[in-house]
Amino acid sequence: MADAIGLVLVWDPDLVEIIGLSLRVTLTAVAVACVIGLPLGAAAGAFRFPGRTVLVVLLNAAMGLPPVVVGLLVYLMLSAAGPLGTLGLLYTPTAMIIAQAVLVTPIVAALTCQVVADLDAEYSEQFASLQVGPVDRIGAYLWDARYTLLTVALAGFGRAVAEVGAVMIVGGNIDHATRVMTTTIALETSKGNLELALALGIILLCMAVIVNALVMSIRASAVRAAYA
Repeated sequence: MADAIGLVLVWDPDLVEIIGLSLRVTLTAVAVACVIGLPLGAAAGAFRFPGRTVLVVLLNAAMGLPPVVVGLLVYLMLSAAGPLGTLGLLYTPTAMIIAQAVLVTPIVAALTCQVVADLDAEYSEQFASLQVGPVDRIGAYLWDARYTLLTVALAGFGRAVAEVGAVMIVGGNIDHATRVMTTTIALETSKGNLELALALGIILLCMAVIVNALVMSIRASAVRAAYA
């Protein structure tokens, strides 16, 4: 444990490289998931259209997708025999971003749908009387729920940064190329290099604490804003 803490305190170069790639992959994936999931979830929560029930059911079901299955599907899409094989994305950080985005997007969309549906039940008649257009309506809901949706994004970040199965399948865990915190922990533990594995575990635990603290802070800000 002392050696692991030492690696963290001196910011070992290998440790920093792995953490940097992990954050780059995860933050990009969460950003992509929010760009897709927020408007999709808002539309599903605010409007009634043919197939809406099916869409909501699929989004809720996709929240529990097994990561290894997602990894396998992305692998098949990006492999040489797959429809996107010519892009050469397999075993690159981009492939890992795609896998994480596929995992996080349903979480963002499903939670956004529920948040917006609750707002729509309260404001739909008012918006209808003012003849607010669909785009403005979605924009108003997303802005009104911005604090809650920030916690949704943080939940997506927590889900993505802890992922190991999908990113290992599509990333290959290549040293200095696609090795992130979770895959490194798995590999180094199997090799008996517990110092690096423990150091990365400490970083992940710290991230979990920080994310939870941010969620609590955002919720407190939302409560204060509601009563301001």
